[in-house]
Amino acid sequence: MPRILAENVSLVHPLFVGRNQTVEFQGSDKFVRNRAGRPIGVKALRDVSFEFSEGSRVGLIGANGSGKTTLLRVLAGILPPDEGVVTIEGRSTNLININLGTKADASGHRNITLQALASGYSREEIESKRREIVEFSELGDFLELPVNTYSAGMRMRLSFAIATAFEPEILLLDEWLSAGDIDFKRKASKRMASFIDRAGVLVLASHSKAMLEENCERAIWLDEGIIRADGPVKEVFAEYQKEKSTD
Repeated sequence: MPRILAENVSLVHPLFVGRNQTVEFQGSDKFVRNRAGRPIGVKALRDVSFEFSEGSRVGLIGANGSGKTTLLRVLAGILPPDEGVVTIEGRSTNLININLGTKADASGHRNITLQALASGYSREEIESKRREIVEFSELGDFLELPVNTYSAGMRMRLSFAIATAFEPEILLLDEWLSAGDIDFKRKASKRMASFIDRAGVLVLASHSKAMLEENCERAIWLDEGIIRADGPVKEVFAEYQKEKSTD
């Protein structure tokens, strides 16, 4: 049974400020300071707690810099929290940066193996999906070449095909993905819809009201790393938009 439990999670991003630089901010509690009072870190997440169980469809909303992507990276195991505990039960698939882990000097076929192994799949599982990945990527003989010979769009096609080939238990998604030309984007969008439907737990960070309401039932509003609201997606988004309109 897939499950995510976050207990009092906090994370500080180091802040490197030159002697002649100044930092503009609202409220002194946003920064970690040294003894001289200079800011040395930004509090990206502050005492964040929640639980997602099987069937959860959760949207993360908030302004740019509110902590949405940072939280996804913590849940994906890319960033360790400075305080608190994250417990993940089930296999996690993240589409935050699907090119992460690509080995540029290895062939496309080798990257299929390496990226899938890194995601926890067995060689038997990988080989059972290889033909599907090859066909969906539409890269053909280019898969015999090193990935560093690919265009950005070709890399995205390969990584997208790998990431979406396996049955997701926990799916972490940052906005919607761009994956190549118009025809491929249309095909990728259709595949993504099916991918989301099959996920045991979905956590989607987005600014799109339509996307959140279509795919999520619950929303968490992050504001400077703090949970401002957690509840039904329409109610939380309405509260968020109301505050935005009064800024």
